[in-house]
Amino acid sequence: MTLDCPDQVGLLAKITGFVAEQQGNFVEVNQYTDTINNWFLARFAFEVPEGVTLETVRTAFAPIAVSINASWSIRDSSKPLRTVLLVSKEDHCLADLIWRWRSKEMNIEVPLVISNHDALRATVEKEGLPFLHIPIPADEAGKETAFRQVSDAICDVSGELTVLCRYMQILPGWFCEEHHNRVINIHHSLLPAFAGADPYRRAYDRGVKLIGATCHYATPELDAGPIIHQEMIPIEHFHTPAEMRRLGRDCERLALARGVRLHVDDRVVVHGSRAIVFGD
Repeated sequence: MTLDCPDQVGLLAKITGFVAEQQGNFVEVNQYTDTINNWFLARFAFEVPEGVTLETVRTAFAPIAVSINASWSIRDSSKPLRTVLLVSKEDHCLADLIWRWRSKEMNIEVPLVISNHDALRATVEKEGLPFLHIPIPADEAGKETAFRQVSDAICDVSGELTVLCRYMQILPGWFCEEHHNRVINIHHSLLPAFAGADPYRRAYDRGVKLIGATCHYATPELDAGPIIHQEMIPIEHFHTPAEMRRLGRDCERLALARGVRLHVDDRVVVHGSRAIVFGD
């Protein structure tokens, strides 16, 4: 269970009492009170006896959620999350997530990989995964049609999460809203100082000492969504732009994998522009 609501007296008593009524046993409890905004956020992992269904638990909790004015979710943690991967031409993040899926390191299933290029079809199909090529035209009308196709394809396979594995396209605002807090993106840490082409060369010229990557939810405002996880690595004076790119790719792989796993394990609760992360 994840939830967030206005902070108030007796919250934990209501929730623990509810779990006890379901004959449940707590496995893990995480909570945080944002004292600045007077807001309560939490994640509870609990077991229920065999025969108690997920729908039974959800139905029983619904009136309690109303009484505390909570946004909430209860999910069976043993069920893999259906995760659609979007990619362009760079394959390092895609290959890393596919490896983690195949090795069962991450509790996901991958019903579809979508790309605006055909370059990685063989890589994806070699893993036995469906590959869908949807080119993104340059004109606005063509983009709109193409992204409607992408959104429809995600819905057709009942995608619960979409991950941009270095998908080099700007998502329309309506797409981010339709899939609110269910699209995860990655970008290098050289933004906004070194936006545009060849950021690592310009960072090299400025003598940047730290580079990294940020994993976040996609929102209509580019690269400004709630941050899930960040990685960084120090840069030495002898690192060339090519070596900085290699280190940057390492950060991107790790930040994205870590962020996706935190989301898949229901360890992220978003409130406004902040993502509260209960680490594992």
